[in-house]
Amino acid sequence: MEEENFVELLQRYRRDRRILLDFLLSGSLIKKVIMPPGAISLDDVDLDQVSVDYVLGCAKKGEMLELSEAIRDYHDSTWLPHMNNGGSVDEFFLATNLESSGSPPKRAPPPVPTAEALPILPNLSTSLSLDSTQDEELSGLSKSQSLNSTKLQELTVDDIEDFEDGDYLDEVSTRRYSRRGLNDASDVTLGLPSFATGITDDGLRETAYEILLAAAGASGGLIVPSKEKKKEKKSRLIRKLGRSKTEHVSQSQQMSGLVGLLETMRVQMEISEAMDIRTRQGLINALAGKVGKRMDTLLIPLELLCCVSRSEFSDKKAYIRWQNRQLNMLEEGLVNHPAVGFGESARRASELKILLAKIEESESLPPSTGELQRTDCLRSLREIAIPLAERPARGDLTGEVCHWADGYHLNVRLYEKLLLSVFDVLDEGKLTEEVEEILELLKSTWRVLGITETIHYTCYAWVLFHQFAITGEQGILRHVIEQLNKIPLKEQRGPQERLHLKSLQCRVESDQKFLDLSFLQSFLLPIQRWANKQLGDYHLHFPEGSTMMENAVALAMVVRRLLLEEPELDGQTAHFTDRDQIEAYVSSSIRNAFLAILHDVEASGASEEHPLALLAEQTKKLLKKDAIIYMPILSQRHPQAPAVSASILHKLYGIKLKPFLEGVEHLTEDVVSVFPAADSLEQYVMALITSTCEEGTADSYCKKLALYKLETISGTLVLRWVNSQLGRILSWVERAIQQERWDPVSPQQRHGSSIVEVYRIVEETVDQFFALKVPMRLGELSSLFRGVDNAFQVYAKHVTDKLARKEDIIPPVPILTRYRKEVALKVFVKKEQHDPRLPDMRKSSEINVLTTPTLCVQLNTLYYAISQLNRLEDSIWERWMRKMPNDISNKRQSGETIRRDTFDGSRKDINAAIDQICEFTGTKVIFWDLREPFIENLFKPTVSQSRLEALIDPLDLVLNQLCDVIMEPLRDRVVTGLLQASLDGLLRVLLDGGPSRIFYPADAKLLEEDLEVLKEFFISGGDGLPRGVVENQVARVRQVIKLLGYETRELIDDLRSVSGLETQGSRSKLGADTKTLLRVLCHRGDSEASQFLKKQYKIPKSAA
Repeated sequence: MEEENFVELLQRYRRDRRILLDFLLSGSLIKKVIMPPGAISLDDVDLDQVSVDYVLGCAKKGEMLELSEAIRDYHDSTWLPHMNNGGSVDEFFLATNLESSGSPPKRAPPPVPTAEALPILPNLSTSLSLDSTQDEELSGLSKSQSLNSTKLQELTVDDIEDFEDGDYLDEVSTRRYSRRGLNDASDVTLGLPSFATGITDDGLRETAYEILLAAAGASGGLIVPSKEKKKEKKSRLIRKLGRSKTEHVSQSQQMSGLVGLLETMRVQMEISEAMDIRTRQGLINALAGKVGKRMDTLLIPLELLCCVSRSEFSDKKAYIRWQNRQLNMLEEGLVNHPAVGFGESARRASELKILLAKIEESESLPPSTGELQRTDCLRSLREIAIPLAERPARGDLTGEVCHWADGYHLNVRLYEKLLLSVFDVLDEGKLTEEVEEILELLKSTWRVLGITETIHYTCYAWVLFHQFAITGEQGILRHVIEQLNKIPLKEQRGPQERLHLKSLQCRVESDQKFLDLSFLQSFLLPIQRWANKQLGDYHLHFPEGSTMMENAVALAMVVRRLLLEEPELDGQTAHFTDRDQIEAYVSSSIRNAFLAILHDVEASGASEEHPLALLAEQTKKLLKKDAIIYMPILSQRHPQAPAVSASILHKLYGIKLKPFLEGVEHLTEDVVSVFPAADSLEQYVMALITSTCEEGTADSYCKKLALYKLETISGTLVLRWVNSQLGRILSWVERAIQQERWDPVSPQQRHGSSIVEVYRIVEETVDQFFALKVPMRLGELSSLFRGVDNAFQVYAKHVTDKLARKEDIIPPVPILTRYRKEVALKVFVKKEQHDPRLPDMRKSSEINVLTTPTLCVQLNTLYYAISQLNRLEDSIWERWMRKMPNDISNKRQSGETIRRDTFDGSRKDINAAIDQICEFTGTKVIFWDLREPFIENLFKPTVSQSRLEALIDPLDLVLNQLCDVIMEPLRDRVVTGLLQASLDGLLRVLLDGGPSRIFYPADAKLLEEDLEVLKEFFISGGDGLPRGVVENQVARVRQVIKLLGYETRELIDDLRSVSGLETQGSRSKLGADTKTLLRVLCHRGDSEASQFLKKQYKIPKSAA
């Protein structure tokens, strides 16, 4: 393959040399050209042996050019290594093998003097004025025609005086003369077997031109111009590049029709004018005397050998090369690659090879002997070769077609050289303007070369593709696809063509083994290999996507469609659909791209970011680029291509992530760095699959994914972290409570400082929770909620734990006794003061510490806690929704379920604590702070002597104290607690006031008045509690006062009626229960009640 590339570059170099020398020698740059001995014109000179540097040197110095000296300089320079004079003095080439040359010299090399540029021709006119555009075009032309010679680059437009023709400049400005950068197409070769005779590409090209002339001659379009006239007619390229200002091209000299097209083909195929004339004259001479014979039915190499003499060549070497080429073509066409099998003619084929060898041998003999042997051999060769060439094939008659160039694969190699003429010699990436006429002309060679429509389109597509591989011109690639689409499928071909194509087989070497390939496989497999290579790593070869990739995909698909009809080769997969092929491209390219970014990540070891996190970010970028740039192209043939790409990348990254996940135990910085990036990649993969596939297909792809399960792993780690943080919160809650003094933070903020500290710790924990960018589920959020909820419950419990028990505040209920006349009050009071159930001094001090302002601050603190709880809850949910946007729709239902009872425990406990403190505050005020005037002395010794009105001022003082500290939303709750406690105290006085309190039916009116005073005090003219609330609370006391107004007999009868009922909780006709009636009778000051209680309930007298 490297050898083929070398040959191709050598041929390109030779062609460029010829173009350059034609330009230099046909213009007026050279003062005078002296021909070598034996040469009449430049057509007789082998330009391949002329030194370009020598010619340029003569042009610079303005000297005459002796071509013999230029040829001698060329041969002398072949013994020296090639030097690039335009490079740095430090650059050099070695003519030896480094490995076999031993160690390098110890001393430094001698300095190389810098060569000064030779002066440009001083005698050339520089007065020619050209615009800048034309100057750029022409200077680009000079440089584009050079290869390695820097001397040529020193020639500028200013040195050329003959380019003044305006028409020429207009024409030149429309052409591109800069040589385009060429690609390495060494791996894009047919791989057809080489020829046994060693025919070169130049030999094939020249023979193909001879066939073209014969085919044109068959239609009567072949003429032989005179040599003098031919010399005057410059080729299209030479006319453009080299005519002087005194040279004019008349309209009569411009060729048109078939003659002009053949001239264009000659230039395109780089055939010299001398060879063209020799071939035309030889073919015309060969046809002379052959009446009814078509020129394209001649055995062209044989006829030219007979009709072209040695004297028509400038030197013997040129003639020998030409003769050897003709002999080799006869051997290849008739023996090595025959279109028709030999059968009984095998012996004659051997004789033919002997004759060919003798003709070649004759050149080494003395002239007289050699010429005689050559003549005899040619006569014998005709007798053998003509019957071999005219054997009938493919249904033709004997003599109808000359089968010497239509054997496979010689014919397609010759046809390939003809097809190469469709490219512009000045811009290899463009088709020539006469491409349609050229292709039509080439059809005339189909008869000679055995070309069918299928073979033509296949060969043309290959030639176009090979040129595309060299130039990279997208327009040519579109032509390739167009020609491939024109290749008829098997069912569209005729039976004869199918049989013919089936017979075209060749054995080629591939991957150190031989394959038997059909015609289409030989030409299309290299194209398919190129397309597979490009698309198998489309991220590398098509970094920006573009139409180039789209054309490559179209090329791969049409080639694949054609190859599916061919016999299967080893390693080919049957039933491999277009979708499978696209999937293979995606899989291969995405793997290569992933390996590339993996290598880059591993190489960037200095990055502060964890490699797996960086790899996840780069993988996500790769997937986004893949989805935006490449998938629109590939999805046209595989709608699920984005899902395939996403699935593969997900798997590749998962392989790298798995060892890291297996080693994770704690929530470290690496985890916090890697998990969010990996989760973001996985979420993007899932979203991409869902958005590009239908529901059922997306579910299928998602089920196939081996999910990273980051939520599960990170959930465990987050739960551990949350639990540790919640333990820290609880310790801070206890510490805050212990340091709390229950002083208002400020006059405006009348709550304690401990709740502020608790909220600060909780919010810090919440901030840290959401700062964890690791994947989370609702379970982790729920755990956080439960922990915070528990913290506030603990706080509320710590507040209420400081309250004294209700039993320690309310005096014990006195023992029930019946009325006894003249009982000494002092004795009873003395017994009450020494009641062992009264609280001791230590508990009394604890109760006294909880002053009314302190209790109000506690209430305010609890209210602040519950009011800020809503804000905290909303903030957490809002941040959760921002953190997990994809979970809003999927987990809304479960999220709402959690939200309904998020902080229900703390709300319930805080409200209960508030109610408890409100109740405690009222109880403490009535039963502790106002115990003496209220509980102990109210209505003593009689109702009329100690009225309730005396308690209004102390109650008003307490109420003002409460309202000054308590927050407005809590005012009614704490005042309601005080009202309830006042009514409880009043009931205590009326029903459990002890033996010192005696009530008569006449006191009921006074008591009703006192109750009304208490009610109006709490209503406070509409500024206090709502009247309805107060009325409801007062109703239970009003019922007892009503009982006190009944006579003793009515009470006894009612009690007896209730006592006879077995139903528990039943009430009497008067609306009271047994206990209430009993207590009313115990405080009734008459003998009838006393006797009844003694007889029925064994209640002792107060003295007992």
